Amino acid sequence: MGSLVALMRFIDGINQNIGKTVSWLALIMVITQFTVVVMRYVFGIGSIMMQESIIYMHSFLFMIGAGYTLLHNGHVRVDVFYREASVRKKAVIDLFGVVFLLLPVCILIWNSSWLYVYQSWSIFEGSKETSGINAVFILKSVILVFCILLALQGIALALRSFLVLKGALVPEEDHELHEVP
Repeated sequence: MGSLVALMRFIDGINQNIGKTVSWLALIMVITQFTVVVMRYVFGIGSIMMQESIIYMHSFLFMIGAGYTLLHNGHVRVDVFYREASVRKKAVIDLFGVVFLLLPVCILIWNSSWLYVYQSWSIFEGSKETSGINAVFILKSVILVFCILLALQGIALALRSFLVLKGALVPEEDHELHEVP
């Protein structure tokens, strides 16, 4: 059980660090958008590259931050059964959701987008705009990163649920899980 806990915490740590890092994109995105507006309406200067960078940052923030959001239970869920459920029932719902919903959807997205991303890399696809960012292939690659990080966090959630069901972990009131001695 100790190795499962270590794996779970390792995956949690990956998404925690990545999530904290990409969260800075929100601030950078706001500053960039403000700069674009000031440049356009005060100075009459436009920058397609800056406008496209906002799209890139927005994509990176939400796609790469999805695992972090799952780690902190921030995704929307239908709360009909879950809210009032016991700890064990929540663990069963989480385990079922990961195995039969989250992981299959991640696999479906991966399989559906793999060729799309590969083709973009094969031509080093760039912006359709002359002065845009010539890294659309990187932007499209974020789809695969999203699948990996979300699936990994799903695995960590499934491990957590399994360990709760086995009695090896108990959630405390602060929602942290602690190993049973």
